[in-house]
Amino acid sequence: MIDLDGTLMHTAPEIARASNRMLAALGKSTLDARQIESYIGEGAHALIQRCLTEQLGAEPEAAEYAEAQKLFFEFYAHNVTESKPYPQVLEGLQALQAAGYPLACVTNKPASFTLPLLEANHLMSYFKLVVSGDTLSKKKPDPDQLFYICEKLGISITDALLIGDSKMDIAAARNAGCYVFTVPYGYNQGQRAKASEVDARIKHIGDALACLH
Repeated sequence: MIDLDGTLMHTAPEIARASNRMLAALGKSTLDARQIESYIGEGAHALIQRCLTEQLGAEPEAAEYAEAQKLFFEFYAHNVTESKPYPQVLEGLQALQAAGYPLACVTNKPASFTLPLLEANHLMSYFKLVVSGDTLSKKKPDPDQLFYICEKLGISITDALLIGDSKMDIAAARNAGCYVFTVPYGYNQGQRAKASEVDARIKHIGDALACLH
């Protein structure tokens, strides 16, 4: 199971552009791209809330949020497919697939953005299953997405691995009871996962193979 934003794809530039277009349309000050990057990882709902309030966990007014969501979805739909995979992602997917591992993409990103992004980068064929942020009623750090994938693929959760970049991925894996590896790049509020928090820290997803034998 492989995370999307910050693990497979470098999506922050396009998310930041769409977020700042949203803020400008609302008459608000735009934000530094690095600040917006620190808001990525828990889905569009959390991202929009944080852009509006510039805080984690703060709630904007309902009417303002509704308008902001409409604008963000409109603007992001225009540039979502411009994001590109990180270096060595394609080679890593090819190696994992060739080794016989069934692969699934699991993300908190809505399906309306996830599927076009994977399609545009010719990555869909590597995944037996894609589970987006709105596929189920709950998403990472809740374990339901991981349980769902394992059930669909006929795999025990204790034999499964999640590769991600953030504390959301670590929490989801721990809540589910599966293995978790992290990559050093991506979106984790500027912090690298501690070795004690994960089963392995790898340079890129293809490095997972060396840890699986």
